[in-house]
Amino acid sequence: MRKWACPAAAVAALAAASPAFANDDVIKNTSDPNNWAMQQGSYNGWRYSKLDQINTENVKDLKVAWQFSTGVLRGHEGGPLVLGDRMYVTTAFPNNVFALDISNPEGPRVLWKYSPKQDPSVIPVMCCDTINRGVQYAEGKIILGQADTTLVALDAKTGKELWKAVNGDPKRGETHTGSLTIVKDKVLMGTSGAEFGVRCSLTAYSLKDGKRLWRAYSMGPDADILVDPEKTMSLGKPVGKDSSLKTWTGDQWKIGGGSIWGYAAYDPVNNLYYYGTGNPSTWNPAQRAGPDGKQIDQKWSMTLFARDPDTGIAKWAYQMTPFDEWDYDGVNESVLLDGLEVNGAKHDVLAHFDRNGFGYTIDRLTGEPLVAKPYNTALNWSTGVELDKSKPNYGRPTVVASKSTFLNGPDVNSKNICPAALGFKDQQPVSYSPLTGYIYIPTNNVCMDYEPFKVSYTPGQPYVGATLSMFPPEGQTSTGKFTIWDPAKGEIIKAIDEPFSVWSGVLTTAGGIACHGTLDGYFKCRDQKDGAELFKHRLPSGSIGNAMTYAVNGKQYIAILSGVGGWAGIGLAAGLDKPTDGLGAVGNYAGLRQYTDLGGTLTVYALP
Repeated sequence: MRKWACPAAAVAALAAASPAFANDDVIKNTSDPNNWAMQQGSYNGWRYSKLDQINTENVKDLKVAWQFSTGVLRGHEGGPLVLGDRMYVTTAFPNNVFALDISNPEGPRVLWKYSPKQDPSVIPVMCCDTINRGVQYAEGKIILGQADTTLVALDAKTGKELWKAVNGDPKRGETHTGSLTIVKDKVLMGTSGAEFGVRCSLTAYSLKDGKRLWRAYSMGPDADILVDPEKTMSLGKPVGKDSSLKTWTGDQWKIGGGSIWGYAAYDPVNNLYYYGTGNPSTWNPAQRAGPDGKQIDQKWSMTLFARDPDTGIAKWAYQMTPFDEWDYDGVNESVLLDGLEVNGAKHDVLAHFDRNGFGYTIDRLTGEPLVAKPYNTALNWSTGVELDKSKPNYGRPTVVASKSTFLNGPDVNSKNICPAALGFKDQQPVSYSPLTGYIYIPTNNVCMDYEPFKVSYTPGQPYVGATLSMFPPEGQTSTGKFTIWDPAKGEIIKAIDEPFSVWSGVLTTAGGIACHGTLDGYFKCRDQKDGAELFKHRLPSGSIGNAMTYAVNGKQYIAILSGVGGWAGIGLAAGLDKPTDGLGAVGNYAGLRQYTDLGGTLTVYALP
């Protein structure tokens, strides 16, 4: 294994060069590939490690080094953090946190355990499953977002509570299922709850003491959503005054949805924070029509935002799916790539694989889309995204009328819409490898029937208004694919079938491998060049966690959380049997019962 030292002088130089642009401790810790110091791996969201002791030649020899049971059922998303010889592991509800001493290669020692006291009444308000996407670390603090929206800072050495802040009210349907990001002196935290008619938001808290610093709602007045009518841009033009209010009927924006729970990215050079917002409430589009009974955009749901983390003010906003009719949340993560050549010109871009099935390459300084192509050929709800700036529908998808749940109307079952509401990709993060220039996408190969119906709003009660059934595309049996993607061209290099959705985040390394878990309970490592399977091992439960890697005492390890659940595994996690339960997921994944069951376990691999 190459030694990737991070000399103190180099770190000091980096910190001195950008004192106003990043948290120096996060930069230092993520610059050392022996660590896995944040959930995304690094601010750019690559989920790539420079470690190469484990590679394409020897990965077949991996053995289980040790395992650790979390003692918690339900879905385990996210993954552990490693800083030096300390590991921090988070569970599904009740969101226990373990600090482990991993210096002994034979197995860890528990240093401390933090067990939050939460009211279990939050469980039925959470969508979908009681997952948590992991803690973050900076400046000696472990930062935990609890299901009940409590944000907690723990002393990383002792587990002692340092401060708490409350971000929302579960009695109104506000919960926390998302990821956190530490930028500069702030912790950025989103709100979940669109399925309960919550007007969701992104909030910045002080890393030092938990004080609330700013909040940006997904929709509402300009002062609430923190946009500058003249300086915040959308598709190259100022958003203008009341950009959100003009696209809602009456006060419906007050229960507008726009959940924020996906992984986020940060560009320290340009001081921009990138994240997405989710679906508008309700799932019945007829109830969200404009005063004239026609479609209306419902900004800024389904939107990628670039914000200044100091002030919260948005530099740009790009709405992928205006007037959403299919629950195609725009929350999926962004991957930041510098100097990518697209159409003969170089751009600093972000790559984003939306639930709507399009893989976007977007100029991350302007928010203008450069590439928008399906990353699964089964996509059929749209004929494409218009990229000609001279066209009136620039940046917008063209909807196929027969797949429009709005045009078909309430109480009509719109058939065979691809992708399903959970998208061709949901929460499971992609990985980018500089070795190939490709992005590795864990995907869902799932379509749906969608029948909207009228629903009334009551605070704290479900506000969905649609019945769904999910199934593979016509003529196919696999509900998952592992896809290799060229972000410059918007081309699928290769798509490999998996029996079930790949609901696990991918890891790539300098050893040329790409690793991930599977819903039916396997851990796999593949060759980055062609996706060929090089290693496969049975896990204790299906995995919806994210593969990660680290090194201790000169030895590289690869780890992954298993513990089936999440939206795809909600039937197992919550004991549901009706095919349309779990917002339509239960029937599609009923076969999982033949392969796996519940139980949270961390499995760690190493070479003999």
